[in-house]
Amino acid sequence: MTAPLLARLAALTAADAPGGTPETAPEVLADRPDGTVVRSGRTVAKAHAPDGDPHDLAARLRIAAHPLLHGILLPPLPITPDGFLIRTDGGRALTRWPYGSPVPPDDPDAAPWEDAARLLARLHSVDPRQLPGPVPPMRGPAKAARALARLRTALAPAGGPPSAPGAGPLPAAAAAIARAGDLLPPWARGAAPPPRAGTLCHGDLHLGQLVRHPAPDGPWLLIDIDDLGLGGGAWDLARPAAWFATGLLAPDIWTRFLAAYRAAGGGAVRPSGDPWPDLEIPARALTVQSAARAVAKAVGAARRLDEAETALVDACARMAPLPQHLAPDGPVVG
Repeated sequence: MTAPLLARLAALTAADAPGGTPETAPEVLADRPDGTVVRSGRTVAKAHAPDGDPHDLAARLRIAAHPLLHGILLPPLPITPDGFLIRTDGGRALTRWPYGSPVPPDDPDAAPWEDAARLLARLHSVDPRQLPGPVPPMRGPAKAARALARLRTALAPAGGPPSAPGAGPLPAAAAAIARAGDLLPPWARGAAPPPRAGTLCHGDLHLGQLVRHPAPDGPWLLIDIDDLGLGGGAWDLARPAAWFATGLLAPDIWTRFLAAYRAAGGGAVRPSGDPWPDLEIPARALTVQSAARAVAKAVGAARRLDEAETALVDACARMAPLPQHLAPDGPVVG
C-alpha cells in the first residue's frame, strides 16, 4: 500500500468524526492485492481490487444498502450525496463502512457457524427482482478460474505447463490440482454460464466474512460484497462442505451448519436427506480453488505446504470423474 492510498483511506474513516479528525490513529486491517482495509474508530475504508468492475461494484453497494438486505449484509456508508464509492486517480474504487467486530481467531468454539447458515438462508430467500438492478453475476466460479491461472503462472512463469509430478512436491501438487480442475464442468471454473443463476449469493463465504454490528455485541452480519450476485446458492455452502469432506471441519460443526441452513428455509440444498447431489460440484470447485491458491502462495514464499494445505491437495488427488448424473452431459445441479 502506498502512502497516498493510506492517507486517502484514513481521510475517509475520519469523515464521521467531530471536526473530521480520526478518533484513533489509522489501523491497517488488511493489505492484499484484492483489497486494502483501514480502520479509524467506528469507521472502515476499503480500496477494492484494481481490476474490479466499478459498475458491478456500484450495483453491489446499492444492493447491500437496500432495505431487503437489512439484518443480512453490513450496509455501506455514503461517500457522496448520491453514491457509495469514489475513485482514486489510478481508478481504484474506495468505499466506506461501519466497523464491526470480527470472529475471534483464537476461539474456534465461538465460531458462529449457525448464524452464518441462517444469514445465508435469508440471503438466498431475497427476491432479486425487487433489488436495484441490474444484479451482476456471482463471481465464485470466476475466482476458481483465476486461482488455477495463478497456479499455472507460479509454476510455469514462462507460460508452459506445470512440471511433471516427479519434479518435486509442489509441481506434483500443482499437477493434481490441475487434473481435478479439468474434471469440473465448464461453468464451475468460469468457462460457461452456470445452469442455475437465479439466487442472490454472497460468493465467498467463510468466517472472515462475518462481523458483529454494532460492535462489539450486535448481531452477526455478512460483509465483503465484492463477489455478491446471481448464481447457484449451493456455492455459498461449498467451502464448509469442502472443509468437512477434506477433514478440516469437524463433522458435528458441519451437521449443525447444514441443519441451521435448512431450518431457516435455505433452498440451495434439498430440505432433508443427502445434500451432496447439490453440493458435489461447487464443493469440488472450492477445494480446487483453495488448493491452487495455497500452492501458488507456497511457491511464492519458497516454503512447504502446511497440514491443512496438504489436506486440500490430497483431496484434489483423490477426485474421480463426476458421476454420470452430475457430469456435463447429464443433469447438472448448480
